[in-house]
Amino acid sequence: MRQSNTTPSDLDADLLALRVDLAAAFRLTAQFDWHESVGNHFSAAASADGRYFLMNPRWRHFAEIRASDLLLLDSQDQDAMNRADAPDPSAWTIHGTVHQQCPEVRVILHCHPPYATALAGLKNPEMKPIDQNTARFFGKLGVDLGYAGIADDAAEGKRLAAVFGNKSALMMGNHGVSVSAATVAEAFEDLYYLERAARTLILAYASGQPLNVMSDQLAQKTAEGWLPYNDQAFEHFDYLKRQLDKIDPSYRT
Repeated sequence: MRQSNTTPSDLDADLLALRVDLAAAFRLTAQFDWHESVGNHFSAAASADGRYFLMNPRWRHFAEIRASDLLLLDSQDQDAMNRADAPDPSAWTIHGTVHQQCPEVRVILHCHPPYATALAGLKNPEMKPIDQNTARFFGKLGVDLGYAGIADDAAEGKRLAAVFGNKSALMMGNHGVSVSAATVAEAFEDLYYLERAARTLILAYASGQPLNVMSDQLAQKTAEGWLPYNDQAFEHFDYLKRQLDKIDPSYRT
């Protein structure tokens, strides 16, 4: 991704590619039924310092988003919310603040997948390591139990930026989930596995039998065992984009 902190230009090939990948993530999320009506938000930093970032326009359904629809926003723009194409207020509050406060966070995907959201609604929404997928998130999934309603001020964005800390995924109690990564492909892969892991855990809870929870040592070993497979995220995402291209390639435009 671009290293400059200057205002990004859509003549930049990297920014155009980022638009396409982020648009693909929206379309795929709608296909997988992880979205929520015309809400939820994905964003991606477009400058090295995180000041400029891409985000979906207000109340545009994920299934219709195109690369050119994505807003290029300046987190320091004091008039952003006064413009005709202003983004969703809660999205601006959270994504703009996190990108500015944590420039190393390049991509943020926030949505309400059914199983992960069900887990987020439990008194203890931790991802207990009971298999390989659940153990994938051992040590990298934060838990936030500070939900106080729909975010509407910068303080909440700062709070969530702090809660993310050194975690790459966040279980948001009474709310949903957020994941972050260096690229859209890696973030989407974590979102994919987070929902699958949550499904496994919720189904295990539903059995009513005691969980066979791994020891911390085994869970850590399993989580570390996933690291050599990181590049599968790119192959998986490329495959998913090829499927989108067969159905409706308009996300690229």
